[in-house]
Amino acid sequence: MQDASTIESDTPKKNRASRKTTLTPLNLTMSQSYTTLSGEREFPSFDLVSLLQTVFDPIDGCRVCLLIDLPDPSQMKNFAFLQDEARSVQKKAYEVFYKGLNEGAMDQLGLSGGEMFAYKTTGGSNLDLPETGFNAAGEEINLAEQVYTVYDLILCVSDYSATAPLTAHAKEYGFRGSTMHGLNDVILNSGLSVNYNDVSAEAEKLRLGVTNADQVDITYEIAGNDYKLSLHLEKQDAQKSHGLCHGRDPDIANLPAGEVYFVPNGADGIFPMQYEDDPDTIALQKVEGGRIVDVELLSGNAATVEAHKQTLISDPVTGEIGELGLGTQNLPFSGADIQDEKTIGTVHVATGRSDHLGGHLVPDMFAEAANASHDDILFHPNKTPAINVREVRMYKDGDEQVLIENYKPSAWFAGLLEV
Repeated sequence: MQDASTIESDTPKKNRASRKTTLTPLNLTMSQSYTTLSGEREFPSFDLVSLLQTVFDPIDGCRVCLLIDLPDPSQMKNFAFLQDEARSVQKKAYEVFYKGLNEGAMDQLGLSGGEMFAYKTTGGSNLDLPETGFNAAGEEINLAEQVYTVYDLILCVSDYSATAPLTAHAKEYGFRGSTMHGLNDVILNSGLSVNYNDVSAEAEKLRLGVTNADQVDITYEIAGNDYKLSLHLEKQDAQKSHGLCHGRDPDIANLPAGEVYFVPNGADGIFPMQYEDDPDTIALQKVEGGRIVDVELLSGNAATVEAHKQTLISDPVTGEIGELGLGTQNLPFSGADIQDEKTIGTVHVATGRSDHLGGHLVPDMFAEAANASHDDILFHPNKTPAINVREVRMYKDGDEQVLIENYKPSAWFAGLLEV
């Protein structure tokens, strides 16, 4: 395949010739049935052609590439990472997307390119990406010059989310794309097998129900005790992650999608934290003025909580509340937050970087670049079984509505989908 370093890139991307093709399904898996929070659901088989056509319409005439992360990006040479058992996400990118594109999907969709590149793993969610990467020949490349300015569509499949930095690069260099971190078989056969026109329509119904809310309160129950976090929204427009990246304007779709979210203007109260890298440890986080100002050990490892506390002291913006998210899809538990936070009945609160969501917190505001992450704190009964979300209550125009009760959408919230 032609290497990106030799591609002629003087033709404006948006003006490249396009052609129409007759599409036939490129089913790479069998249909699957999974248990969700709402019961059993049958999902259609994964269809790469349908997914890309639906998400990126118009797609014909575009040049596409894949981007993965590797702890040792020199493993990109001759796809050496395929021999590394620890690289399951990257293998899935190769087997499903790289091979799928090059074995028929590009021809059907009128795409060109199909190359794969790797960059060094950032080690954190939504941290800025390095400037350089590697191609399949093992050559070091400049990502801006040989990827961002060359390709119309960039599909990023990685261990750590790259949504925030790729969104910024998309706006700067003019490409579209998607981020699919944590990809696994459950995600492939459920969250990526659905029709995103339907996902978008359902997310819009839920968004209209909660948009312009004044406040949302989340009540958590741990060991018989209740704690409440109040998020001040001040009638802002709710936003949605719906998976569609239509038109030619620069944009990034986070897949699987299915979420309604706000960037709170403030927050106060107490909410729990089950640590991602130490799940046996749970702490209570005290929030004042929109930031976590202190943490208190409830159970587990005191050293984990102390390290968190020291980070908050040395780099206070790491504790800023940057998002309130509500899932909108009926999905099975995958073990990866990119899908599990999109499950209706779940809620997540994020800290840190928020510029990709329309917030004000950008990487330069952090004391250390390694802290400039966007970290979702997801509450899901399969992930945080010791923590019950007893209630999510919305206040809007003098009225109150319960949105979630014990990890189930309320009758009112679920009823929005029937409108």
